[in-house]
Amino acid sequence: MNIKDTQGIGMTSMRTRERMIGRLIEQGISNQQVLTAIRNVPRHLFMEDGFAHRAYEDNSIHIGHGQTISQPYIVAKMTELLVDQRHLGNVLEIGTGCGYQTAVLAQLVDNVFTVERIRPLQKKAKDLLWGLNIRNISYLHSDGGWGWEEKAPFDAILVTAAPPEIPKKLLEQLAVGGIMLIPIGRDPRDQVLQRVIRTKSGYDIESLATVSFVPFLSGKG
Repeated sequence: MNIKDTQGIGMTSMRTRERMIGRLIEQGISNQQVLTAIRNVPRHLFMEDGFAHRAYEDNSIHIGHGQTISQPYIVAKMTELLVDQRHLGNVLEIGTGCGYQTAVLAQLVDNVFTVERIRPLQKKAKDLLWGLNIRNISYLHSDGGWGWEEKAPFDAILVTAAPPEIPKKLLEQLAVGGIMLIPIGRDPRDQVLQRVIRTKSGYDIESLATVSFVPFLSGKG
């Protein structure tokens, strides 16, 4: 996939992007495909102009509508855990947001099916990702807790907002042998990233790390 940066990156942004990659390596990200995918994505395009100068810092940044773009380390770590040296065909993303995680993921899997409940965010992300020449993404404006039943089962599911418990519909739409990464917890100060693997007889659930995500909300906006 050849991502087309329609606004140009410039030498300054390229240097800051490389510094970000260096920090990710220092933080333990080792999957070269993931690092390359992140290097390819112009993160500054996914945020408001007033925040673009902070695009390559390791911080989450507000993108409007009460949502944030995750810090680069979290994007890299969740992507690395999801890919984990395996081939992934159809992947469900819950929470398109600004589309940054979507852009990274789309380079590493066959197809991304992404669900967003906030229509203005979805439209902006869709336009941007199309402009970047990313074509293997399908979009649905819906409640993330419902998943995307018509496209199931999925080889992997990535959830970018935190519900108090794992939605049953998402468990049902995970293929046998598939993996889901999902932050769990009502309080952003007390959330845990969980990895769910569907087996022939049920689900193996493992808690991986403490995280902080926006809350998982129901309904469409």
